[in-house]
Amino acid sequence: MYGTGLAKGLMLTLRHFIDSFVDDLRYGLRKYSHATDNFGLRQGTAAKGVVTVQYPDEKVAVPERFRFVPFLIVEDEDHPSRSGKDWCTSCGICAKVCPPQCIWIVRGNDPDTGRPVPEPEAFFIDIDICMNCGYCAEYCPFDAIKMDHDYELASYDRTSHHIHDKEKLSKPASYWRDIAPTRAYEEMLVRGTWEHKDAAKEARRGSAGGGSSSRAQETRAEAAPAPVAAAAETAPSAPAASASAEGATPWSEDDAKREERRRKALERKAKRAARSGG
Repeated sequence: MYGTGLAKGLMLTLRHFIDSFVDDLRYGLRKYSHATDNFGLRQGTAAKGVVTVQYPDEKVAVPERFRFVPFLIVEDEDHPSRSGKDWCTSCGICAKVCPPQCIWIVRGNDPDTGRPVPEPEAFFIDIDICMNCGYCAEYCPFDAIKMDHDYELASYDRTSHHIHDKEKLSKPASYWRDIAPTRAYEEMLVRGTWEHKDAAKEARRGSAGGGSSSRAQETRAEAAPAPVAAAAETAPSAPAASASAEGATPWSEDDAKREERRRKALERKAKRAARSGG
């Protein structure tokens, strides 16, 4: 019958409207009680009533994958060998893929040799231009730039507050594990370590800082946030075990395995060249 869909839609809207007030009446005077976690109950999945969040006294928790202004990851201050060191290598990929072109990077140079060093001397992001798309974080090969959860950035001075420099953008790696424990754990599985790739390389080389870095890695794994630990217990152990056993990532292999991989690649290339020549 013509108009049936419209009538069903209106009835659904009317039912939700009535249910919202019925739920308010059912909750009764408990909403005035300070002994009850009213905010947690009324913002839960079972709540149906009309709820007004009393911002800024009350704030709705943002999802883990919430994206706002990017920030740079640096090592924690208690790191034994890389305290405060940047994960960013100033490769410039984030600036290249940024759609509104709001990222500017200045690569550092060695004062003695004048050669470039893999760390940024300056890093700027114009948060008024940033569209919070997350491309910079997705394309960063070193997991050095992430999307923050801090959305209260309003101010009256654009020049000094809305153009974030390296000092304002830098936050410790533990901060990222706190605001996004599940994503941090997934990234750790891909890298094969909680540490930066450079720190893992130093540990494999057996350098003086490497041994302490490995001990710091074990300490961080034990002191990981509760959600991360829970994710580690529930996540399948097969991928992690296979990654460490088979060397799924190039940076987790030793020199012998890399040489073997290179030799096999050259053999395949020689066979293809022989077939095309024949």
